[in-house]
Amino acid sequence: MQLFSTFETTGFLEMAISTLEKKGIHKDSIFAVPLDNRAEERKILDNIHRSDGTSLIDIGMGLATAFSVIGASIGFKLAWGPIYWGLIGAFVGFVLGFAIRLFMELVIKKKKKVLKGKHSEVILIVDCEEAQAELVEDVLWRHYALGVAKVR
Repeated sequence: MQLFSTFETTGFLEMAISTLEKKGIHKDSIFAVPLDNRAEERKILDNIHRSDGTSLIDIGMGLATAFSVIGASIGFKLAWGPIYWGLIGAFVGFVLGFAIRLFMELVIKKKKKVLKGKHSEVILIVDCEEAQAELVEDVLWRHYALGVAKVR
């Protein structure tokens, strides 16, 4: 039976391997494979097949609403009237909000995207007898494996 598990590169991985060796699993039956990290830059704009869950227009829509109300209110006293000034205010608010959000994604959050979340960095493969599978799985979970799978 084979057990596959993923770990972050921490001391818990080393502790799990040494605990497995103490429990009777031979070194030849334990195989650790480090994963390569993503090298390409993240894309800012989404398409129909891929989305990262962030929106670039959320702040723009809020500011467009606020600026259109202000523009329409002030437009009663101006020459073009409330409708034109409301549309102008909505456009200016949307462009301003979109620019703010784009700046946040490109400059501020670019540094945080690398550090955010837990990433599987090592795959640990353990060959063992079926009778030892529960013991091995318990050891892996106790040493903070991110995921464990069994294959018979």
